[in-house]
Amino acid sequence: MSKGYASNYRIVLLASVLFGCFGALGVRLFLLHVVDREALIKTIAKARENLISETARRGDIREARGGILATSSSRLKVGVDPFALRPQDEKKWPELAVLLGLPESELRRIFLTRFRAPAKPPGATATNAPAGAPGATGFSLSLNLPNLTSVTSASGAPAEDDDGAIVESGADEQAPKKIRWAKLRSDVSEKTHADIVKLGVKGVYGERYYHRSYPNNQLGAHLIGFVNRQQEAASGVEANLDFFLRGQNGWRVGERDGRGGELPQFLTRQVPAAHGYSITLSIDLIVQDIVEQELALIAERYEPLKASIIVSDPRTGFILGMANYPTFNLNEYHKVPEDEMERMKNAAVADIYEPGSVFKIVPVAAALEERLVTPQTIFNCALDKIDHRGKMRSLPGEDHPMGDLTVAEIISHSSNKGAAQLGLKLGEEKLYRYARAFGFGAKLGFPGGGEVSGLLNPHQKWGPIDITRIPMGHSVSATVLQMHQAMSVIAADGVLLRPQLITEIRDAANDAVFRYDRVEIGRAVSPQTARTVATMLMGVARKGGTAPEAAIEGYDVAGKTGTTQKLIEGQYSKRHHIASFVGFFPAQKPQIVISVVIDDADHRAPGGIAYGAKIAAPPFKRIGERLISVLYIKPTAQPAPPALPAANFPAGGRR
Repeated sequence: MSKGYASNYRIVLLASVLFGCFGALGVRLFLLHVVDREALIKTIAKARENLISETARRGDIREARGGILATSSSRLKVGVDPFALRPQDEKKWPELAVLLGLPESELRRIFLTRFRAPAKPPGATATNAPAGAPGATGFSLSLNLPNLTSVTSASGAPAEDDDGAIVESGADEQAPKKIRWAKLRSDVSEKTHADIVKLGVKGVYGERYYHRSYPNNQLGAHLIGFVNRQQEAASGVEANLDFFLRGQNGWRVGERDGRGGELPQFLTRQVPAAHGYSITLSIDLIVQDIVEQELALIAERYEPLKASIIVSDPRTGFILGMANYPTFNLNEYHKVPEDEMERMKNAAVADIYEPGSVFKIVPVAAALEERLVTPQTIFNCALDKIDHRGKMRSLPGEDHPMGDLTVAEIISHSSNKGAAQLGLKLGEEKLYRYARAFGFGAKLGFPGGGEVSGLLNPHQKWGPIDITRIPMGHSVSATVLQMHQAMSVIAADGVLLRPQLITEIRDAANDAVFRYDRVEIGRAVSPQTARTVATMLMGVARKGGTAPEAAIEGYDVAGKTGTTQKLIEGQYSKRHHIASFVGFFPAQKPQIVISVVIDDADHRAPGGIAYGAKIAAPPFKRIGERLISVLYIKPTAQPAPPALPAANFPAGGRR
C-alpha cells in the first residue's frame, strides 16, 4: 500500500542531481569568469572588434589661373556577397548588369560562384579559380545599405586578392571556402551607385575610394607627376609635396554583430579623416600649352632625341611653363613601354649636357665685375696659343677665322677664342667662383623633384686646358634649368633666384596656410654689370649677331646661342649637336626668360648641323610673340640702340 509521499531515497537523489547541475554550472561560470576570463575577453574582443578605415581625399593641384591640373573624385568598388542574394531579386540582375557595364552572363557567373576552390597541395597542378573566388584570410562586412559601408579585413584594409574576392578563413586549407565578397566593378561613379542602391538587390555593396585623374592628360606631365595604382605618389609635385597632398586617413573602432554588421551604439573611438591640402603652382596653363605646342612642332620638324623648354618670370623666379619632349599622358602612365620609361623623367632638371656658348655669359660678366675689361676691350681672336703663367696654352678652335674683337663682339659673334682669353684673365679660382655664383655645380632647390646638381669640378682638379674650355661651355655640365637660371641672373640685375614652382598651399577648408615668394640664393654680379651684359646680349639677336632669327619686332631681345658637340664614346662628334637659345625680353626691363634646348636634331637640320641660331632661336621667337598678349608684355619704350657693326668676317664660334 502507498504511503502517499515520496521516499527519502528519491528526494535525496533528485536533490543530488540538482545540486550537481548547479555545481557544474557554478564551476563552469567560475572557469569562464575567473580562471579563463582574460583569455576569453581577448578572444571575444578580437571577434567582435570592428575597425573601419575612412580614406582621406587627396588634395588638388591647380595652375596659376585656378584651373585644375590634378584632382581626386569619389569612386566606388562594387561587389557582391553571394550568400546574401535573394531569389526574388534575380529579375533585377539584367538591369544591374547594364548599370555596371557587365555582360549579364558574367554577372550571373560571379553571383552563382559561392565557394573558392580549396588550395592545391605543393606540387599539384594549378587550376583556374573562378572569377571572384580567390582567397584571403579574415573578413568583416558592414551590411548597412542604403548607407555606404566598407569591406575590410581585420586590420581595416580590404582583404582582397588579385581578383578582388574576400573569403571566410578556416583551419582546413584543403576545404572549399565561402566567398563573402566578390568584386563586380571598381570604378563606379556616385550617380551609378545611387541607381544601384535604388535597384535594391540585396547582397550588392560598395566601398568608396578616391580616383586620381589629370584633366589635361599630358599637359604639364613632368611637373605634376602622378599617383600609381597603389595610390603612391611616383614623381613630380605629386611626390615632392606628397606630405601635404595625401592627407591622413581616418578610422573608427566599434563592434560588429554575428553577421558582420556594424553596431554604431558600441562605437568606442573615432578619428575623422583629414583631407589633403591643395597646391597651387606658378604654372600658367596657357603658357604651358604654348610651350608644349612648340615642342610638338619641333618634334615634327626635326625629330630630335629630346628637347626642353622653360619659361619663367626673372623678377620672381617663378616658372610659368616647363615641358619636355618626349612626354606621356598622366592618365595612361602605365601604358608607357618599358623601353621608353625615360620619357617620364623631367629631363629639364634631371639630365645634364654641356651648355656650350650660352655659358659665355659667365666669363664675360665675371671679367666685367672684376673690372678686368670693358665692353670695348679688344682681344686678338686669331691666336692659336697664348701665354698663361709662364706656360703656353692652346686656344679652342672657331667655325670661321676671326681677328680683333671687342668684348661686346665676343658675345655677339660667339667667339670661342675670345671667351677663353677672358677665362685666362680671370684665372681658375675666380672663374670657378663666378660659375658657382651663377648656379652651376649645385642643386637650385627645384620644388618639383628629380633635380641633379650638374658637374663643375673644383678648380683644383682642373686639367691644363680646362681654363680655356670651360669659358666656352665645355668641361662643365649643367641641367637646362641651371642654364636658364644663369641667364636669369642677367635679367634679375645680378641676383641668382631659386626656381619657384609653388605659389601657395591651402587646407581642405580652402584657407591659405602658406604662400611662397621670391627667394634669393645670392648675388652673382652687381646690377650695373648685369645691365651691361644685357645690353651686349642684345647684339646677338640683331643683324650682325649670331641669332637675328630670335628678334621680336618692337622689343629688345637679349640672349645667347649655343651649339654643342655631343660626346659620343668619349669623342666630340661633328654629326651630333645640342642646339640652344636662352634669352629674355624686353632687355632693359625683363619680364620673361625663355630657354629652348634641342638634343640631336642634326639629321633633319639645314646643312646637317643643328645650330642654335637656326634650330632653337626661331622657337624662342614664336613663343615670345605668343606670350606678349598672354602676359601683357609692353613693347620697348625707347628706340633700340643701333646694331653692332658687322665684322668683315663670318660669325664664328658655335652659333
